[in-house]
Amino acid sequence: MNRSIALIGFGEAGSTFAGAGDWAGQARAFDILPERRDVMTELGITVCDSTEQALSGASLVLSLVTADAAPLVAEAVAPLLGEGALFCDMNSVAPGTKRAAAKAIATGKGRYVDVAVLAPVNPARMKVPLLVSGPDAAEAEAALTAVGFTNVRVVGDAVGRASAIKLVRSVMVKGLEALTAEMMMAAHAEGVADEVLSSLDASEKTIPWATRADYNLDRMLVHGRRRAAEMDEAAEMLRSLGIPPLMTENTVAWQQALGELGLAPPPEGFEAKLAAAVAAGVLKGEN
Repeated sequence: MNRSIALIGFGEAGSTFAGAGDWAGQARAFDILPERRDVMTELGITVCDSTEQALSGASLVLSLVTADAAPLVAEAVAPLLGEGALFCDMNSVAPGTKRAAAKAIATGKGRYVDVAVLAPVNPARMKVPLLVSGPDAAEAEAALTAVGFTNVRVVGDAVGRASAIKLVRSVMVKGLEALTAEMMMAAHAEGVADEVLSSLDASEKTIPWATRADYNLDRMLVHGRRRAAEMDEAAEMLRSLGIPPLMTENTVAWQQALGELGLAPPPEGFEAKLAAAVAAGVLKGEN
């Protein structure tokens, strides 16, 4: 089998990788959204009308769909994968969800690989950190490196380990974003944002808090819905460990609320972002 690539899902991640990796002529793609076909054509990626067509002859399959669709995709592609094809599940879902997907893939001829994407694909592109785990992780690392990824690391032979590292880390990273939003909404409402931010600056000098607050709000406004889905999976993971996901559940709510405002692109500066969120009714629970 040649080193051809199949992409299931061609959103921000898929299109970014295809363009940055220069996969024109060697990759096929399928996405349920018809408007993504134009992007595929622009990048020289073969447009497919079905998952089966995209998988034809592919030795490396990248699943880049929404969190809720990830297990359904694994079940659908299992009987369609070629002998020994590597199915790289790059979706942000709970370790248990990935283990269930691995069982589905095992019913066919393909091999399941748990891949965790540890940073936004932009601006990192092919330098984005990828953690890989599973019985075939070493071969997957070589395959991903061969198609242009430059920061791939094997973290074990157990499916779910890579995702566990990502989601446990996300409890902190996305949680801090959610706390930032809650803090800044209150500071803005009371007119004390400058004092609060300068107070935080006095205790931590690495990055000015005004910059951090603006960045965190930007991430939530742009990617809030996707991040909410990821954090929903993190909450499920915590429940499976017997840990009440009190903060994580509310992180889901804040990420979803800000993401659903649809402020794309967000205005410049945290004050403008907060004003836009207030104007859109986020404080009144209208979104």
